[in-house]
Amino acid sequence: MTIDQPKILVVLHQKQSIPGRVGWMLEQRGFHLDIRRPRFGDPLPIHMDEHAGAVIFGGPMSANDPDAFVKREIDWIHVPLQADTPFLGICLGGQMLAKQLGGSVSARTDGQVEIGYYPVHATNAGDQMLEWPERVYQWHSEGFSVPKDAELLATGDLFANQAFRYGKAAYGLQFHPEVTLAMMNRWTVKASERLKLPGAKQRHDHFRNRFIFDPAVERWLVQFLDLWIGQASDHQK
Repeated sequence: MTIDQPKILVVLHQKQSIPGRVGWMLEQRGFHLDIRRPRFGDPLPIHMDEHAGAVIFGGPMSANDPDAFVKREIDWIHVPLQADTPFLGICLGGQMLAKQLGGSVSARTDGQVEIGYYPVHATNAGDQMLEWPERVYQWHSEGFSVPKDAELLATGDLFANQAFRYGKAAYGLQFHPEVTLAMMNRWTVKASERLKLPGAKQRHDHFRNRFIFDPAVERWLVQFLDLWIGQASDHQK
């Protein structure tokens, strides 16, 4: 890392978690990743003066859990929001953003989950922003409501709310554009019991559908990062 290299704060929730494709795409854009795990005692910054943006990733816990670190992360999201610093919440991170903004997080009453590839549909607002993939990779049993004053960008068939924007620089995603092939392999092995939940896709479908649908997801992610954060050179002080 060079002295003036802009940093992205990356919040992860398990010791073995990595920021995947989002992480290496940000590094390719010239950013340094400042990885922190508040669940294991890492502090969160009190301001965003030293960071060009922040990403909170997913995890097996719920945004409704009573754990102190969950509440601390939800409360902390006010820091980048107040500073208008680019913020991205992915799955659990998106649900935390929704809760910070007064929204709710809940499971479906019929117990259906999204684990695997599922259709996503851009709203008019989302369609005007960028080109969306036909299907995206999911791994969740809960979904978020769209908070007041937020703009819905994409919907789904099982979980209606898939992406929203708040203000100019904060985004919440329900799906996982960061997942690499290695991550998919690890998730479907380490958490194979979740593939038995109602609505979950079988393991072989995850890999078959990745071959079909992931190229469009990767193109979408490039366009999204262009829109959300741009290049590190755009943030040089």
